[in-house]
Amino acid sequence: MKSNIEIQRIEKSKIDAVDFDNLPFGSVYSDHMLECDFINGEWQTPVIKPYAPISLDPAAKIFHYGQSIFEGMKAYKDNAGNTLLFRPIDNCKRLNKSAERLVIPQIPEAVFMEGLKRLLEIDSKWIPTNEGSSLYIRPFIFATGIGLHASPADDYKFVICTAPSGAYFAGKVKVLIEEKYARAANGGVGFAKAGGNYAAQFYPTQLAIEKGYNQIIWTDDNSHEYIEEAGAMNIFIRINDTLITSPTSDRILDGITRKSIIQIAKDMDIDIEVRKISVSEVIAAAQSGSLKEMFGTGTAAVISPIAAFGYKNTDYDLPTIATSFATTLKKAITDIQTNKAEDPYGWRVLI
Repeated sequence: MKSNIEIQRIEKSKIDAVDFDNLPFGSVYSDHMLECDFINGEWQTPVIKPYAPISLDPAAKIFHYGQSIFEGMKAYKDNAGNTLLFRPIDNCKRLNKSAERLVIPQIPEAVFMEGLKRLLEIDSKWIPTNEGSSLYIRPFIFATGIGLHASPADDYKFVICTAPSGAYFAGKVKVLIEEKYARAANGGVGFAKAGGNYAAQFYPTQLAIEKGYNQIIWTDDNSHEYIEEAGAMNIFIRINDTLITSPTSDRILDGITRKSIIQIAKDMDIDIEVRKISVSEVIAAAQSGSLKEMFGTGTAAVISPIAAFGYKNTDYDLPTIATSFATTLKKAITDIQTNKAEDPYGWRVLI
């Protein structure tokens, strides 16, 4: 592995054309990106270069056999102008866990972390300071090696690009509990952040949107009796004063926000259970009035409260709670991320 980083700076920044008060999510891109190629069995010298399209051979295996994995992260600035990351090593480890499952060469931690830090230093001005905004970071690896035979590629490309972004979701979210389609199966790649996982979600999600819902609550692949994830997020369900979330498995992503929320909730003395939860238990709680909250967790949205859900042609509204677990936990985690509160866990990383 070649560890030096080559820097190619943009001639003129495009930052002055960006309205930082009205940022869409993931649609505006910073000046620079990082690229590092895996060729002849080793990772080459990483290059930070102006953000630009990538040219690929039509026979590149990414197009034919889908070897593609990614991560989602954010960078923040605190009131003193310091650049902060949240649990970045966990993202690197999870990327490499995904890589192993898809027979992609693992990225060295030094390349990931040093490349990311240098990229953020160069594009520091792109990190928004508006409340609720952040610099979204997308590291990904995909197969560039060519060949039409069904086998792993020989060559790969690691890229980090960044996008100053506003809030991921706005307004109330209405979800549909899925009864037919499955996000993942035992022994599959549901635990990996593989691009194909998300492509396969789009069709059933579109069917739900056509019925008036925003997203799907995924259920297990076998019986569709147990709650697993909410769209592209982990899910938490509050019954009375107990917060419940499904355990991770081959089918469920080990969300970094998820495990952070679990730890924070425990330290707030919120009763939390990591266990399987059935659709019938959720329906019974909704009917009895003991279902208080449902929310998704993930890097992009942090916490996304669910206002209503549908199941078997019946909709169930969730109550409006003045001081909800979702609001309390979101404030706690974002205060740590943005250096507005102490970080007793060592999650926050100063660049």
